[in-house]
Amino acid sequence: MKNDKILIGKITSAHGIKGEVKVFPITDDPKRFKGLGSCFISKDPKSFSTCEKIHSVRFDRGNILISFEGVEDRDKALALKGNYIAVGREEAVKLPEDRFFIVDLIGLNVIDDDLGDLGTCNDVYETGANFVLSVKRKGKKDLQIPFLKAVCYDVDTDAGIIRTRLPDGLYDIYE
Repeated sequence: MKNDKILIGKITSAHGIKGEVKVFPITDDPKRFKGLGSCFISKDPKSFSTCEKIHSVRFDRGNILISFEGVEDRDKALALKGNYIAVGREEAVKLPEDRFFIVDLIGLNVIDDDLGDLGTCNDVYETGANFVLSVKRKGKKDLQIPFLKAVCYDVDTDAGIIRTRLPDGLYDIYE
C-alpha cells in the first residue's frame, strides 16, 4: 500500500525572533515549497497527522524559511526543530514515467533474474552519481544496488516488486 504522505523537508532550526523556521529540503525542487498553503508536520517521518497552515515561505541564501500560522515567536519555532514536513500525495509533484518517490520504493521485494529473491528495499540514498537501493537480507550484510534502468529494469509498486539484472561481480562482493 502506498503511503498517503510524501516527505519534503525537515525543520532544522528557528530563524530570527518572529517564528520562522529553517527547513532542509528533502525534494528535488525546493521551489515547490512556495506554492504550499498547508503541510503536515511530525517528529516521526512515517506518521503524520498534524496539519499546519503556512503563513509565508521565502528563500534566503539557499535556505527555505517558513512561518506557520500561530507560530509568532522564536520559542514556538524552536519547539518545531527536528520535525519533518510532508504533503498529501494529491499535493505532491507529478512524476514523469519511470520516476518514483523514495517512500514508494521502500518495502518492495527485490528480485534478480538469475539469483531470485534478494530481499527487501529498506533504504534509498543518493551518491551524487545516482541513487542506490539498500536491500535488507536475512542474516547477511545489506546489498547495495545502483538504481539505474540498466540494473533495476522494472519497478512495479502495485505488485511490490523491483526486478533487477545485477552487474557481474556485484553480488559476490556481499557474499
